[in-house]
Amino acid sequence: MTMTNGDTEQDGRAAEVTEFPFVAVTVQATGIHPTTARLVAVDALTFNEDGEIGEEFHAVLNPGGDPGPHHYHGLTHEQVAEGQRFSQVLRTLNRLLDDRTLVVHNAPRVWGFLVSEARRAMNAAARTNRSRGRGRGRGRRRQRVGHVPKPAAIVDTLASARRQQILLEDTRPAGLALTLGVDAESPVATVERARQSEHETTRETNDMLIDIFFAIRDHGELSSAVPEDLRADRFGLQRSHIRVDAMEAPRPHPNPGPLVPGRNLARGMEVVIAPEVEVDPDVLIEAALKAELVYSEKLTRTTSVVVCNQTSDLRGKAMHAARKDIPLLSDAEFLDAVSRVQSKPGR
Repeated sequence: MTMTNGDTEQDGRAAEVTEFPFVAVTVQATGIHPTTARLVAVDALTFNEDGEIGEEFHAVLNPGGDPGPHHYHGLTHEQVAEGQRFSQVLRTLNRLLDDRTLVVHNAPRVWGFLVSEARRAMNAAARTNRSRGRGRGRGRRRQRVGHVPKPAAIVDTLASARRQQILLEDTRPAGLALTLGVDAESPVATVERARQSEHETTRETNDMLIDIFFAIRDHGELSSAVPEDLRADRFGLQRSHIRVDAMEAPRPHPNPGPLVPGRNLARGMEVVIAPEVEVDPDVLIEAALKAELVYSEKLTRTTSVVVCNQTSDLRGKAMHAARKDIPLLSDAEFLDAVSRVQSKPGR
């Protein structure tokens, strides 16, 4: 049988993926939410089980709008203006990410930005191609910018730390690295680091991410997902279908208000889950919905209970719950409590 050029290319790429089955990705953006912010830099490193680097890629991106503050991502307005469009690098990212295990720190955000930017680029190309088909620019080659990347799996080092009950004073990659005993500089800002280029600091973080991956894998179970099980929430963060469905679910019962210590949970109570839990949040969300409780991402004064395993040095949602006198339950306590949910608040 005669081999075609396409067959040869596919075989060659399959060999590359087999030799370097992992890819670490670190991004820089203008903000925290993919719906309102844009990527301005992306760094990718393929690597193997021995930690050897296969291919290196870095690009500064020009989103065509507000470049965001320099101190947030390390790029000047001029550097962003000279950057590439995401559509120009998407096919390269497809080659680097497709079929590999993608390793990121904070998957909802990083994967959310990658998906959001890919879809923007694809939609823009589709609009251009439609206009050419109607006569404007007819005869020009159709734009093919690539597709939403298709990694085999997405490993989240931050979520893995949560599931392994690793207490973090600083949730940034360097904070996790130091907690795991990985050689890293303090994540606290310094004058020396401020003088480094964005390329240097982003690549340094991405190199560190590879070390974190091996260390946290040796420490315990990894938090991993496949792209098909994820979709964007209203902020563009890539969450599980279970979580997004729960956010969008109707509220069939009135909220009885905060849980009174010593009493049972009641239908309609609003549950917020902090990141500091050992049980997969999806398991907790499913249990809450089955008991006719309401799941919410946002903590307010009407929140009934917050699920959190950390009891000291509270941060984030747990800290705000304590300030608002909203009770905290561990994941084990919560799962026990949902088995006794009542139609009305009771003893």
